[in-house]
Amino acid sequence: MEIALAAAEKAWREHGDVPVGAVILDPRGAVIATGVNKRELDRDPTAHAEIVAIREAGALLENWRLDGCTLVVTLEPCAMCAGAILQSRITRLVFGAWDEKAGAVGSVVDLVRDPRALTKVEVITGVFAERSSALLKEFFATTRS
Repeated sequence: MEIALAAAEKAWREHGDVPVGAVILDPRGAVIATGVNKRELDRDPTAHAEIVAIREAGALLENWRLDGCTLVVTLEPCAMCAGAILQSRITRLVFGAWDEKAGAVGSVVDLVRDPRALTKVEVITGVFAERSSALLKEFFATTRS
């Protein structure tokens, strides 16, 4: 989560994107991909940190199936990212702050743990939640003032 938080802050400071960072670990626990929000930088509404990291991991592994991999992200994934997590076959999701407006892993809906989902994902919540939330609050307070 430390790596994801550092990446999130960098995304904000370097290109003004909402500070969300994601890291993908292989089955042995080695970092194989890092992603940050790049919606502003790339002018791409799908360039969420999770999607960026999933694409990088798939390219590195030369496979769209990320079986056995863990996605660590600073903010609860949205519906788009939850769908990508399921489609990529990620085994474990770890996230920090809850997203009460757009969260799709328990806050608003729970797509990842829906019993009808095609794959099963272990979910671990609240890891460094206060730090993740504080970074987002600082970002929005700064950009809205």
